Amino acid sequence: MRRVDVHDPTTNLSDLVRDLRVGHERQIVLCVSGEPVAMLIPFAPPPARQLGIDRGLVSIAADFDAVNRHIADLFEQGSKT
Repeated sequence: MRRVDVHDPTTNLSDLVRDLRVGHERQIVLCVSGEPVAMLIPFAPPPARQLGIDRGLVSIAADFDAVNRHIADLFEQGSKT
């Protein structure tokens, strides 16, 4: 991780971007008076989504949304502790 003063990119931005693109640097930290304030990192597009890869792995019981009388009573009457 290379640290550069925030004023350096105004003249060397293309060099910094090239170093990121070719892999010489994984990230470049921009500093003001030695304190980190921002980071340059290479852009990576998000991976493509694959729809349906979990098809058949999940099942829902037929009575999934059936009323559970005990729980319904707790909501309607409050807890009896």
